[in-house]
Amino acid sequence: MITKLIKEAYPMDLLLLADPSEKLVKQYVGRGECYIAQINEETVGVYVLLPTRPDTVELVNIAVAEHYHGQGIGKTLVRDAIQKAKQYGYKIIEVGTGNSSIGQLALYQKCGFRITGVDRDFFKIHYDEEIVENGIVCVDMIRLAQQL
Repeated sequence: MITKLIKEAYPMDLLLLADPSEKLVKQYVGRGECYIAQINEETVGVYVLLPTRPDTVELVNIAVAEHYHGQGIGKTLVRDAIQKAKQYGYKIIEVGTGNSSIGQLALYQKCGFRITGVDRDFFKIHYDEEIVENGIVCVDMIRLAQQL
């Protein structure tokens, strides 16, 4: 079940799985809407929708507890975010992920997102610590979007 957090505490441990900067997470989570997925009252997934421009919303953080990876929860969260964006009347939903995030790039494209651009050196500029995934240094932000 996916529910919107109203006054509950954000699941920072999960949010930090998708974005290692607590400072950045706190900045955008307060400006967006946070949704959680629960199984047997355990929070197993999270995403944040952040309005960015007229008619556009960005999926800025999506994470699944590591012991639930490979069970389709990520795809369920992405599809729920797309549905919520449509319900709220947005025309475009965007998402960004690291150049080293191979699984996430595949997931977003399977859910209908198309690559729209690259923010070169995004992670070098905005993060103090080097991020390495899949043996690849994460330096660029791959931007994807889909028309709703």
